Amino acid sequence: MALQGAAAAAAVTVVVVLLLLLQVLSSAVPFAVATDIVYLNVHESLLAIRGGPSPSSNSSSDAPRRVVEKNDVREHKASTKWTLKLVHRDAVSGRSYSSHRHRVEELMKRDAKRARGLTRRLTASSSSVDGASAGRYHVEDFASEVVSGLEEGSGEYFVRIGVGSPPRSQYMVIDSGSDVVWVQCQPCGQCYRQTDPVFDPAESASFAGVACGSAICGLLQNAGCRAGRCRYEVSYGDGSYTKGTLALETLTFGPTTVRNVAIGCGHRNRGLFIGAAGLLGLGWGPMSFVGQLGGQVGGAFSYCLVSRGEESASGSLVFGRASAIPAGAAWVPLLRSPQAPSFYYVGLVGLGVGGSPLPLPEELFRLQPETGYGGVVMDTGTAVTRLPAPAYEALRNTFVQNTVGLPRVAGGVSIFDTCYDLYGFSSVRVPTVSFHFSGGTVLTLPARNFLIPVDDVGTFCFAFAPSSSALSIIGNIQQEGIQITFDSANGFVGFGPSTC
Repeated sequence: MALQGAAAAAAVTVVVVLLLLLQVLSSAVPFAVATDIVYLNVHESLLAIRGGPSPSSNSSSDAPRRVVEKNDVREHKASTKWTLKLVHRDAVSGRSYSSHRHRVEELMKRDAKRARGLTRRLTASSSSVDGASAGRYHVEDFASEVVSGLEEGSGEYFVRIGVGSPPRSQYMVIDSGSDVVWVQCQPCGQCYRQTDPVFDPAESASFAGVACGSAICGLLQNAGCRAGRCRYEVSYGDGSYTKGTLALETLTFGPTTVRNVAIGCGHRNRGLFIGAAGLLGLGWGPMSFVGQLGGQVGGAFSYCLVSRGEESASGSLVFGRASAIPAGAAWVPLLRSPQAPSFYYVGLVGLGVGGSPLPLPEELFRLQPETGYGGVVMDTGTAVTRLPAPAYEALRNTFVQNTVGLPRVAGGVSIFDTCYDLYGFSSVRVPTVSFHFSGGTVLTLPARNFLIPVDDVGTFCFAFAPSSSALSIIGNIQQEGIQITFDSANGFVGFGPSTC
């Protein structure tokens, strides 16, 4: 009997250890073994949204700077790397919220504008097969690249870089769907509010306006000329715009200085970038920051987005193949749409709940290269993942069927139609949610990436929404805490362990 009791106790111990191990793995590893459950730490999530001190706005250290001439790549190998701190917009915008619920509602309003603009632009691209549509992107069309960032940008994640010589530290929005770097500039006839003083090109020894007859100026659809300088003006249907001077300028990333970067110097600006000085375009086109550097960073960059509730924490943005490409990452081929070559499309083929794939046709997610119709875009500026209505409904319904034991909130919150009252819970066990990509790669999300707190009293919502078109967007909530690596030179995106 004693032996049987000892054996039973040992068996219970083994089971407990395995359950604890499963909880750790399922919350920390975004891909690996297939599993049907994941744990959401409710208590920890509610503590995180109470916020913390904002990151320091101090400028770069006095460490020696490495100078990179953008037009001379012979002395710089693909191992060149730079690492930047990445913070959420709420940490630097100076905006105060009456509650976390208020913060979420404001985020959803910004996100709705971003998603509508992105969907409108990419849908407009697919509706034109002759290239005449104003919404269609062209690699050689500089003005269209400017449009891509500003019209849809909600400015959710910022990095801090130096602009000019000497460098003036500025917060810049990162945007994986834009091929432009731009800042607000003095004299500023109309500028939105930003955290730092507006950049004054008169105080920079490296600022050089682009001549009207230059090849770059010739790429602008609405180029103008004033006092021999190239002027640009881009307007949008939602009321956003940027107007100013096209220039070459020096940008500083920690100890690294990059010269002759083509930027827009905006003297009249209006948009959704409150808190930031401008935008750092990271799109796939040649005018993005990565595209301008070319082989100097091996065509690779990586980011890890910190949770928006953890204001005192920071993520990372890394340029350079040596450090941007993590060991053990799961790689998925990138797809490119001729209609929108700036955007990073991925081959999503299905969704899973509880470790089982949903019975969805792959056509729901397929990109039609000839027309640019449909497809799945990974975007840093959209918060909530959008899915075609049939896919969203199947995902939501299956998740609800597997969470019948959790108390629901009637009516939903904002754009979320599926919410739970987890007040009083320390942690809950929920089914996994996963993305299934072409080639067999499965990305299983941590629970915090699909059940998010929308107030400070325990209301958590299922963070997906239906798309208004065939376009799917993988948003930054689903990307948080996962190292996302874009290897544009070889056409892959990687999902690796967190480096936040």
